[in-house]
Amino acid sequence: MKVIGKMIDINNRDIYPAILHFDKGIINEIERIKTAPEIFILPGLIDAHIHIESSMLTPGAFAQVAVKHGTIGVVSDPHEIANVLGIEGVNYMINDSKKVPLKFWFGAPSCVPATQFETNGARIDHEEIEGLLARKEIKYLSEMMNYPGVINHDIEVLLKLNAAKKYLKPIDGHSPGLTGELLKLYISAGISTDHECSSLDEAKEKISLGMKILIREGSAAKNLEALKSLIKTDPQMVMLCSDDLHPEMLSLRHLNKIVAKLISDGFDIYDVIKTCTINPALHYNLNAGSLMRGQPADFILVDDYNKMNVLETWIGGNKVFDNGTVLFSYNKGESLNKFNCKRIKQPDISVARESKNMLVIEAIEEELLTKKDIIGTGKNRIIESNTDSDILKIVVKDRYNDSPPSVGFIKGFKLKKGAFASSVAHDSHNIICIGTNDEDIVSAINEIVALKGGLSVSICGKISSLQLSIAGIMSDLSCDEVASAYENLAQKVISMGCRFRAPFMTLSFMALLVIPELKMSDQGLFDGDKFCFTPLFVD
Repeated sequence: MKVIGKMIDINNRDIYPAILHFDKGIINEIERIKTAPEIFILPGLIDAHIHIESSMLTPGAFAQVAVKHGTIGVVSDPHEIANVLGIEGVNYMINDSKKVPLKFWFGAPSCVPATQFETNGARIDHEEIEGLLARKEIKYLSEMMNYPGVINHDIEVLLKLNAAKKYLKPIDGHSPGLTGELLKLYISAGISTDHECSSLDEAKEKISLGMKILIREGSAAKNLEALKSLIKTDPQMVMLCSDDLHPEMLSLRHLNKIVAKLISDGFDIYDVIKTCTINPALHYNLNAGSLMRGQPADFILVDDYNKMNVLETWIGGNKVFDNGTVLFSYNKGESLNKFNCKRIKQPDISVARESKNMLVIEAIEEELLTKKDIIGTGKNRIIESNTDSDILKIVVKDRYNDSPPSVGFIKGFKLKKGAFASSVAHDSHNIICIGTNDEDIVSAINEIVALKGGLSVSICGKISSLQLSIAGIMSDLSCDEVASAYENLAQKVISMGCRFRAPFMTLSFMALLVIPELKMSDQGLFDGDKFCFTPLFVD
């Protein structure tokens, strides 16, 4: 078989008319010719770090959309479903991915549970990690977010790191804000990447110590603008990733539009494309990323590399997308879940005043980081949400057991009415809810309980929702269906006064304890800097 166009040759840093010859999925020859149509051939794109579960889609449903954007493979961390279902969840992701041609390179989730300070659905110990790393489907040890465990030589953490070294598989990092001697200790343990940098100085320090930086541009966290200059200064040390990408964004773009923006902004075309082709392929030892003789015929055709509108996507020498049409089917499989809690009542989330001051979480637009504030509690015996001062109640309910909910307060969302809730709550995926009044908070949470997972909005007791039947974090619907329902719910929350463009995504990270400064666990308020619980009330 052959394809004719203008080859964007990343290895030789050249663009020239060519015929790409391939047979049985492997490139035989790249033949230079005198003229070719104004169609560009380039390697298919690779996302260097993504949680498929965050799209709320199964791997197969994700693949049907990703190929439209020129994606041929993803370095996928099944950390989210593993925290719900353990090894069973990892196997689900692997088995479902085999139903479609998109290449999934899975990692072994290193932190299940993510911390000891929240309730989750499973535990994966070092022996199970070694069993995963021995499998050919597992290409790396997923993000080691337990950086205190690394630095303090926790035995279980070290055994997991050693298992990765035994099988010669790279170790992904997760070290937001870590600097100096502690960073050196963390990297010396064999950890080779970080996707949590939000400042250029942080990224440069990590690069200077040999760490590769994954520039993240997802639905909630967007670090491209802050870090993109690294593509000019350190092109060999940079990769592009999404991390968490919600369905409405996936329906519009994947890495293709990030590549187009960078090229249009004047960044070197070869260095940009390397960040999502050759660089991840080399780092994770993937049989992909380059268009050369003997390599897989994984390539895309675009009409204009400044726009990156994908005309065709080929994986393993098979055309999987052609001018608007996906050329493979996907049959969804089983649904599996773990949801054991019961409905709550309003007295369960009542907060009695204990001191004149209390700690409040402050959420920030397009950041996983939060700040903490201390505010006065007033004189009332019971503390309620106060929309005038943007102090709202935040509730996290353990979904694996029937234990009491944990309650705190948060600012930044600017909600004026109602409540919204989700069982997508990183990393343990308990039920999380923010609201302006207890009635709506209880209604929103109880809808999630009834659905055994999903998203919900309650306004004066009137409920709108989306069920997530797979592990309480994914749907068995198509991307278009999930994106439409998700967008409708998000717009309802925005109409309630929320200032965040992705309210549910931002909500989901308010329980992510491994990102400072202040977060909410189902067991209480958590200080991410000190890595311990902290009381709600302070003197």
